[in-house]
Amino acid sequence: MRWCLVLIAVLVCAGEAAAQTKGKGIRLWNLTTETISGFQLSPAGKTEWGPNQCLNDKDKEVDHDERLRITGVESGRYDAKVSYPNGRQCVVRDIEIRADAVFSIADKDLKDCTK
Repeated sequence: MRWCLVLIAVLVCAGEAAAQTKGKGIRLWNLTTETISGFQLSPAGKTEWGPNQCLNDKDKEVDHDERLRITGVESGRYDAKVSYPNGRQCVVRDIEIRADAVFSIADKDLKDCTK
């Protein structure tokens, strides 16, 4: 009987832990050395840029080492247009995005930068 109570307690704790981690959504982790002011996604190989995801952030920018909630995007492969406050824009190609997961971009990922 006692082991049954222990088993129930373990299952309840495991369920609560799973519920806390589930549903966090897709998040970008900015590992570039600069603050990002624009982040738009397009299906890989196309230029159909979606809305500025930085608008999901309180201050509308994503600092170095900050995470940003990404909305309205399904799992798949995407290109990203990354914009900076100084007007510089770069592209990151072929990012794999998965549901309820974090993906990152770093300076080495930035291609075709302007300005």
